[in-house]
Amino acid sequence: MNNNIRRSVIVGTGSALPANIVTNIDLPSRLDTSDEWIVERTGIRARHIAPAEIKTSDLAVEAAQNALAAAGLPAEAIDLIIVATATPDQIFPATATTVQARLGLTKGVAFDIAAVCSGFIYALTVADSMLRTGVYQRALVIGAEIFSRILDWEDRTTAVLFGDGAGAVVLEAQEWDSGRGILAARLHSDGRYNDMLYVPGGPGSGEEPGKVRMSGREVFRHAVVNLSEVVDEVLVDAGCAASDIDWVIPHQANARILDATARRLGLPPEKMVVTVDAHANTSAASVPLALDGAVRDGRIKAGDLCVLEAMGGGFTWGAVLLRF
Repeated sequence: MNNNIRRSVIVGTGSALPANIVTNIDLPSRLDTSDEWIVERTGIRARHIAPAEIKTSDLAVEAAQNALAAAGLPAEAIDLIIVATATPDQIFPATATTVQARLGLTKGVAFDIAAVCSGFIYALTVADSMLRTGVYQRALVIGAEIFSRILDWEDRTTAVLFGDGAGAVVLEAQEWDSGRGILAARLHSDGRYNDMLYVPGGPGSGEEPGKVRMSGREVFRHAVVNLSEVVDEVLVDAGCAASDIDWVIPHQANARILDATARRLGLPPEKMVVTVDAHANTSAASVPLALDGAVRDGRIKAGDLCVLEAMGGGFTWGAVLLRF
């Protein structure tokens, strides 16, 4: 195969959500909040919360198996696994190696990426780069989180925002003949804003891990600007215009961020895939969860031009433009 014309094509998508659904109506018993307050500020109505016996790897494996089934491929076809997560099963080894073992694989490479809500975009971009080298042929790229376990359930400004879940794609290197595949990808980070969205503590600091802390207004302000700019960047790289986009699959942080980003890009809201109302913010899982939902309900079809974008703690942000 000519490496100059290799492209990474999504050939299967999958997802996994815990069965337990917590609606806004369920939250006032533990938080000073209301359904109206949450919906008005975030667009969130419900979220899935994992029970104590479920691990991040459990959700990752289920999503991976569903993606493999959609692709019509056995696990043995995979030679690269990347898991994006901020809530790994353990400090080490990587959750990806647990997924690898549970899929029955003993070959290839498996590792995690930590970029919080941008994690799936980072992982997809890294996998694309590795497939294009010709060393690897197929990758499982997974975003999986159990964010509910790092929330302060007495802080209504953060506790209402997040949920648990996993999403996955099977990425395959193919010759560039159908026009499908990843056309452009851009990643950014700016560590000056570390304290705008973070979890304090951890072994390296000598402190016990804490809970999610966020400066909501600052995150909102940066997200709208950064996301619209990085989408412009991938469009320019691929020689496309915003009007060419069929679907935007954004990180599902907040409905107001989604609306503001669409306006800034000059896109109609009906081109945005929105799941934040039912899933809340699932961090690295949100983009692949939304993608899988839109593929399975028939909205996203082969040949559609799609933009995937996200911003998370760090700050980190990025976008991928692909022909599905």
